[in-house]
Amino acid sequence: MFDELRRFAGDDRAIEGLPIRLVIALVVGVATMSVMLNMLSGVQGLAVSELDVRPTPDVVEPGEQELELVVVDDDGDGVEGATVIVKDGSAEMEGVVTAKSDASGVASVTVETDTRANQETGTLVVDVKPPSGSQYVDRRENTEILVVEE
Repeated sequence: MFDELRRFAGDDRAIEGLPIRLVIALVVGVATMSVMLNMLSGVQGLAVSELDVRPTPDVVEPGEQELELVVVDDDGDGVEGATVIVKDGSAEMEGVVTAKSDASGVASVTVETDTRANQETGTLVVDVKPPSGSQYVDRRENTEILVVEE
């Protein structure tokens, strides 16, 4: 038995095969994890859609204006329940105006706008807060509303 132990201790072949066995175990583990994530639908659940706001009209004169703001996703479909925020840019406006989009993605607001002193044009900034618990984000700038003095 002592001879067998000495022969086993002097055998280097088991050490040579060890890295290959680790690589195989790693590949099998990664493949198994991928299958488990697909089964849980977690990979699809991480997808998000960017929101955009399309104002109508997008060019207005100073004074009281009724604006229709359509909140759309990447496919151009209306998004219900988003909060649209209209505020000062380089044009002036009294306060901040907000509205929620309806089932077709439309939010209507009334704004009182004016250009700043010594300016003939200005802009109003439009932001959108996605519906809570949704797969939507608003990371890009939205279309600004141009205020032009005639």
